[in-house]
Amino acid sequence: MVNSNKTSEIIFTQEVERALSEIINNYQRGKVFLATETNVKKHCLPLFNDFLEEQHIKEIIIPEGESNKKLDSVAQIWEFLSMQGADRRSLLINIGGGMLTDLAGFAATTFKRGIDFVNIPTTLLSQVDASVGGKTGINFNGLKNEIGTFREPNSVIINTHFLKTIDQENFLSGFAEMVKHGFIKSTSHHEELVSFDLETIDYKSLQDIIKNSVAIKEYFVANDPFEKNIRKALNFGHTAGHAFESLAMQQHRPILHGYAVAYGMMVELYLSSKVADFGGHLLNEICQWLFGIYGKFDIATPDYEALFQLMTHDKKNEAGRINFTLIPEIGKFKINQDCGKELVYEALDFYRNI
Repeated sequence: MVNSNKTSEIIFTQEVERALSEIINNYQRGKVFLATETNVKKHCLPLFNDFLEEQHIKEIIIPEGESNKKLDSVAQIWEFLSMQGADRRSLLINIGGGMLTDLAGFAATTFKRGIDFVNIPTTLLSQVDASVGGKTGINFNGLKNEIGTFREPNSVIINTHFLKTIDQENFLSGFAEMVKHGFIKSTSHHEELVSFDLETIDYKSLQDIIKNSVAIKEYFVANDPFEKNIRKALNFGHTAGHAFESLAMQQHRPILHGYAVAYGMMVELYLSSKVADFGGHLLNEICQWLFGIYGKFDIATPDYEALFQLMTHDKKNEAGRINFTLIPEIGKFKINQDCGKELVYEALDFYRNI
């Protein structure tokens, strides 16, 4: 039943147990396993612990945090599956944030050359980004998602009730990926995000907004599953953002992924104004809006070279040049945009002065 690279079934539901039950019925009893992380075990699993026990689903718990998105954690999952008698017709259910779904998804795609897996994302970031689109991976040698595979989960179950268990910072981290989706594809999605009340969250209306955001990501994934062409649009904000994220780890002052993407979007909006004719009148307005939500990751001029070198390691690069995704206007994108070192430094200057 291995799902090679077909599109995942995305299930929006408030009845996770019913959706899971229908999936589990396709597998032999005792061949369904669960991977989760410590904070999810504490805050989310109690919502359906009885169900998991009734189904005799054995679980492995990985310590939370980006620092655990590494090969050692993958080996723990491999060992768990092996010791519990998992075979090629087994199912791994991944319940957690983006770190967990990336990590456990990678473990599933490589165990016995690939077993089925289902993602149940519990953070906004993982609901709109990490668990959808078929990318799995781990960090390696200080670089984010350096090792990984393209492989769609069989299903993704999205339930906004889980979002009540995350703090404001983690909510905003996911919100940044939704903002990115609006920038590259939809002015209407951008407008509904700008007007969304981040102080008093309406979870009912949020579900519809999440659907809109996921639909944008699905569009790019379906049309370019292996990121050879237009799917690169999803990397807007990420070339600079991943550099911020890696530098933050190196300097022992880690930042959440979505915050890094927000900082990266500020840098790449400036590059867009210089290379892709993005409207100058919008540049300051939008960057002030992003700054009002996310603040800034403080950098100094000596950090520029480190950030630039980190950008050169980006997996989208070709022929020794950094390939940026930039936007000429909200809702449109240009991929494979080359920006030289001097211009990147100029963009970092702009970012520092916001």
